[in-house]
Amino acid sequence: MLIFDAHLDMAWNAVEWNRDLMLSVQELRQFEAQFKDIVPGEPTITWPALKEAGVGLTISTLLPRLHRKDGALSHYQSREAAYGAAMGQLAYYRAMEKRGVIREIPDAATLKRHVEEWEAGPTESTPVGFILSMEGSPPILYPEQIHEWYAEGLRLLGPGHYGEAPYCFGTGSEGGLKPGGKELLQAMNECGMLLDTTHLADQSFWEALDVYEGPLIASHQNSRTLVPRDRQFTDEQFKAVAERGGMIGAAMDNWMLHTDWKIGVSEPSMVTMENVADHIDYVCQLLGTTKHSGLGTDLDGGFGKEQCPSDLDTIHDLGNMAAILEKRGYSKEDIDGIMYRNFTDFFLKNL
Repeated sequence: MLIFDAHLDMAWNAVEWNRDLMLSVQELRQFEAQFKDIVPGEPTITWPALKEAGVGLTISTLLPRLHRKDGALSHYQSREAAYGAAMGQLAYYRAMEKRGVIREIPDAATLKRHVEEWEAGPTESTPVGFILSMEGSPPILYPEQIHEWYAEGLRLLGPGHYGEAPYCFGTGSEGGLKPGGKELLQAMNECGMLLDTTHLADQSFWEALDVYEGPLIASHQNSRTLVPRDRQFTDEQFKAVAERGGMIGAAMDNWMLHTDWKIGVSEPSMVTMENVADHIDYVCQLLGTTKHSGLGTDLDGGFGKEQCPSDLDTIHDLGNMAAILEKRGYSKEDIDGIMYRNFTDFFLKNL
């Protein structure tokens, strides 16, 4: 089965953590065993693993993290440095594309051809498709620069991440759009850049929807009703995304899947992929349809196997979600939609 994963930080892993993503997952784990106190967890994804798992479509990010006042997730000290880092991550994708490993999906026509190729049965030379996104907005030095990024192939922007961002507030902080935020969203309207609402603080989320008029998604987002953390969405936020025809990708970070999960303390056995299915099912029941639901795993997004569902060893296990949903009574059409078709249809309409 073809799988669409709506959130992976592939270039960030390759460039910022110096991971050779052309290795198998096991080879990468063996190499990193000597650095286990440095790397962000035991890896679960590489490019060959994605293809073997049937993950033929991804939203892959540019993720240059900016230094935060509290020191958490500290990285680049200036937005100019973050811009340089983002361009470096973009260069990584370009290099992998020239190697034939991946294929950029900048428009609906390319997406249509790519999906047909995968549905017909991928060959050894069939690449993994990726739609380019940016998580956090530090590399956007001024609002109008979003046009330049669009020309570089960027198709989605999530303006927020953790803490304060240049144009808004993100997870773990409170506040609305900052100076330049409205202008950024207006520039996104003008160039056709899609909005990823994941990580937006509540006030920033609602203010963004007041300004932004285009298509939107929540790429890796779970339910605050099931797991009450500010990183999650309320029922009203899910409904707002659906009312705009948007998509919601279920994330596979245990911290987002279990109320009692404590990072660095809890055992993976607390969580299984059934917990992921709980969040998918909750959104489907809330909205009265499966059409807005998909997968946005965020695997290796600053954590590894130790913070994933216990029955997910690598990305190869992602396909097991289909059987879990089938046992819950989901039809084949609904399962195909959640696994890849819903996100595919969204982008066929909006790219």
